[in-house]
Amino acid sequence: MTQDAAIRAHVWISGKVQGVGYRLSTEQEARKARVSGWVKNLPDGRVEAVFEGEQDAVEKMIQWSHYGPSAAVVKNVDVEYETPQGLSDFQVTA
Repeated sequence: MTQDAAIRAHVWISGKVQGVGYRLSTEQEARKARVSGWVKNLPDGRVEAVFEGEQDAVEKMIQWSHYGPSAAVVKNVDVEYETPQGLSDFQVTA
């Protein structure tokens, strides 16, 4: 993938999204979609993620974020598009 073809979305997900396997499921979905980035829990109860890759794959991850794993109850997803940083893998961070 060339850097020119990549987009980056910074995403904040709120609702019942902690303690339901949201981060692990996000990592699994991102790897299937071949999207780079990271996901982590925030102290305020939200989940924060960055998705970087081809536009279709990143948009797919944003759409997935609206539902998450079966135990999640997503209330809101905020998205900001940023300049891609050239990330090469996807990981769950602290």
